[in-house]
Amino acid sequence: MVHIAVDIGASSGRLVAGEIKENKLQIKEIHRFANGFTEKEGRLYWDIDHLLVEIVNGLAVAKSIGYEACTVGIDTWGVDYVLVGKNGNRLQEVVSYRDKRTEKTIEKIIKHIPKKLMYKKTGLHFLPFNTIYQLFEENPTLIRETDKILMVPDYLGYRLTGNMVMEETIASTMQLLNIDKRDFDDELLNIISVKKEQFPDFAEPGQELGWLKKDWFPAYDLPDCKLVTVASHDTASAVAGTPGIGEDWSYLSSGTWSLLGIETSQPVISELSQEENYTNEWGAFQTYRFLKNIMGMWIIQEVRKGLPKNYHYSQLVEEAKKVERFQQFINFNDDRFLNPANMAAEIQAYCKETNQPIPETAGEFAGCVYDNLAIIYAIAILDLEKITGKKIECLHIVGGGAQNELLNQLTADVSGKTVYAGPSEATAIGNLILQMIAVGEIEDLRAGRQLIQKSFDIKEYMPAAIDQKKVVTQFKQFIR
Repeated sequence: MVHIAVDIGASSGRLVAGEIKENKLQIKEIHRFANGFTEKEGRLYWDIDHLLVEIVNGLAVAKSIGYEACTVGIDTWGVDYVLVGKNGNRLQEVVSYRDKRTEKTIEKIIKHIPKKLMYKKTGLHFLPFNTIYQLFEENPTLIRETDKILMVPDYLGYRLTGNMVMEETIASTMQLLNIDKRDFDDELLNIISVKKEQFPDFAEPGQELGWLKKDWFPAYDLPDCKLVTVASHDTASAVAGTPGIGEDWSYLSSGTWSLLGIETSQPVISELSQEENYTNEWGAFQTYRFLKNIMGMWIIQEVRKGLPKNYHYSQLVEEAKKVERFQQFINFNDDRFLNPANMAAEIQAYCKETNQPIPETAGEFAGCVYDNLAIIYAIAILDLEKITGKKIECLHIVGGGAQNELLNQLTADVSGKTVYAGPSEATAIGNLILQMIAVGEIEDLRAGRQLIQKSFDIKEYMPAAIDQKKVVTQFKQFIR
């Protein structure tokens, strides 16, 4: 049976077909398209209609290459939402989480509820773009006119099937769910003047959403598609697609963002986890993704835009190998690096302010980014061990960043952990695995991960002998 993963990130989307042949999962990208936000009247928006059209385009490609019938699952980034009116139509364009409207909103919210209580209720970290802060800043008239609030993948599923759900893993990114009740928290909803009835019913990964309404798209020749609610937050699908077996591994989903954490059966909520800003997002099959949200490949993507020559990412890696390691220490989780006008200039300004060597060449910029991401990853692993009391033996890096051999080796070196890199398409693969479990083609998630292990090349990176403690100490001294 053929399954199709619709996997949409902040900069691009793709449709990936997968099926089991000769006891291995075989995947093939059948359609790719660009994504990104644009500025309109001082606000940053996603083009959600463009995404819908590209999904349908991709399904038409699937039909053209011989896929007459398939299942389909959709995953995207988290936190962003769509307001739908009583007539079923979208009320406004979809605002991007990188918009600056929520820069000071956390301070406004915690005037209504203490941070400690809010963390205890939700288990979620405090990031300025979480849905709760976006809805707090939303136009009150629009909120009153809203019949249903849908997360981005749920809205896309609705536009394809006519059915509305609130898939659990994507819902958990809102910072509105009570982790004990596994439902919306009434106190938090009251603070933002939103009613529980304005959200659709929850759906778990693996539930059938409905059949594609082909008659809604008469200009296209489409296959018969049954849509399945997978783990629709891309990180949740990426974790499902991580080939970790046993209890001693952690994961790093490396893309625009870096999500580093462990999979647990119970949330981890403590003063230390709150202090270090760790989050408990919901995963597939009643699990939790206890993780740290770290700025990721977004940094090098933005640096690349500011360079005089159009370097390919592989060229930047080669240039970075030529420079001396650990010349600058920068916390890329600082809000100043979230969406600056010029990332390269922002890095230079930071180095000047902190009396550090100022990068000038492509290799120096790339080396600076990769060195510091590796340090931030290593510190996150140390924090994970301290918070959970669990010894981590290895780190599985999945996603596009898994292809960066320099960063993989640096991460192994600074963390002292064995790194396993791959598969790079873990999000789409996890999406596919969950569809296969839903239709009974795979027994469970463990069997799915075993299938991934034998289907894809996983590269191993052993840590080199460096003074890890010295590097981490130097980093912490500069970011105080």
